[in-house]
Amino acid sequence: MKSLLQKLALSCIALLLLVPVAQAEFPERPVTLVVGFGVGGSADRMTRSTSSFLSDKLDQAIKVVNKKGAGTMLGANYVLRQKADGYTVFASTFAPYMSNTIIHGGAKYKIDDFAFINAQWFDFDLIATNKDKPYKSLQELLTAIKNNPGKISASVVQGSAGHLMVKLLLKNNNIPAKNLNLVTYNSGGKARSAVAGGQVDFIAISAEGCESIREFLKPLAVVLDEPSKKWDAPVVNEALKPLGSTVPVLPGSIRGFAVSAEVKEKHPERFAKLVAAFREVVEDKGVKKFLAGNQIGSDWTGPEKTQAMMKENYEIFIKYKNLMVK
Repeated sequence: MKSLLQKLALSCIALLLLVPVAQAEFPERPVTLVVGFGVGGSADRMTRSTSSFLSDKLDQAIKVVNKKGAGTMLGANYVLRQKADGYTVFASTFAPYMSNTIIHGGAKYKIDDFAFINAQWFDFDLIATNKDKPYKSLQELLTAIKNNPGKISASVVQGSAGHLMVKLLLKNNNIPAKNLNLVTYNSGGKARSAVAGGQVDFIAISAEGCESIREFLKPLAVVLDEPSKKWDAPVVNEALKPLGSTVPVLPGSIRGFAVSAEVKEKHPERFAKLVAAFREVVEDKGVKKFLAGNQIGSDWTGPEKTQAMMKENYEIFIKYKNLMVK
């Protein structure tokens, strides 16, 4: 009898081994969003404001952690070191910082080491003076820099599109770089405080963040192809017409979400689920209204277009890399 029971038990075990084990549906545990900046910045606000809605779509808890430093390189490297299982998502201002960490920061990763989920929030650059400065146009400002070496100063975020724009404005108008006292900062808040307080004459920086200091500014140009509804200033190349010069219209800030490319390769179904969840979030009318009320973008760009935009951004910064080291 004992022998018969043993045989039956072994037979049952053998049958169980033949039955495929159902895979748990992704995600079965919390997903972590890693912000490449400190708490309170634009990328952090975008991430925290989006996280609760993403939690609902994925039916799973979302954790937000901040890994700031080295122009987002610390956050990027942290994400790439994690297991490629879809549970770690990079949330950052990808452009221009990712390109700059590769070109100037010594980063070992490449743009293609990331699979971009979505570019959610775009911001163009604004060129503006302190309201008490005498310059009424970009032409007047550049002429003053040319004719008064060392007398005029500007604030920019180190490695930003605004930083490159100032360099291009000088170069394309035959103004020696040494004529301008260019003060670089590691945060937009400090750069904006410098112009708002009159410590510098003008600034070139993402426009969205300037809403809080609008009363202290006199806008001279927006780095766009079409006029802005929010800022009463000409587009940059219209402003340059009297000088007979032009500059490339650089993309400003591109904020969004990505995973390591290895996640997409190893778990395409998980990547697809993340993409679908993020899309549902930003296309939800209620979410859009909430984000707009907090001055946060909610665009759906998608993986392919975002990937292409990031490669284009990298090529632009490669083209002008020598300007950024002088």
